[in-house]
Amino acid sequence: MRNTVVIYQSKYGSTKKYAQWLAEELSSDLIETKKASIEQIKKYDVIILGGGIYATGIAGISFLKKHYEKLKNKKVIVFAVGASPYDEKAIRALREHNLKMELSGIPLFYCRGAWNEEIMSWKDKTLCNLLKKAVAKKDPDTYEPWEAALMQAVGQSCDWTDKKNIKEIVEYVKMNL
Repeated sequence: MRNTVVIYQSKYGSTKKYAQWLAEELSSDLIETKKASIEQIKKYDVIILGGGIYATGIAGISFLKKHYEKLKNKKVIVFAVGASPYDEKAIRALREHNLKMELSGIPLFYCRGAWNEEIMSWKDKTLCNLLKKAVAKKDPDTYEPWEAALMQAVGQSCDWTDKKNIKEIVEYVKMNL
């Protein structure tokens, strides 16, 4: 395996869990994005960036955008972690929002995370409650997959993290890099 690093930004733990599983499976280094320097990261041939999804943004993607000029000749992969089930339309929108212009060729993978309102920050709880109220006004038969998942998860603690979700990423790395 080439010189590989998994960098991640995790707010509630799901992305960290996936990053740890990937680092273990690929025998790679593991660094939290907030603690990573570009001098440290540019030494690697393969960079896997993972981040949770917050308001259609991927946490940690700013590191990649900020330092892309120094990383553009590297093999870069991004994985995003969210509470919704996999939905092709939503992943396409996530890609369009986060991987624009020079980042558009970067492979993007999705892993389902967790939902636990008890550990959410006040701000996140408030935003989720506002979103829930907006979705609740819709006819449930017209819900997008993420809306249905939101309405089912509210008030519960759910953990959908599963090591099987990294299989596609691991296979991609082993086959293409």
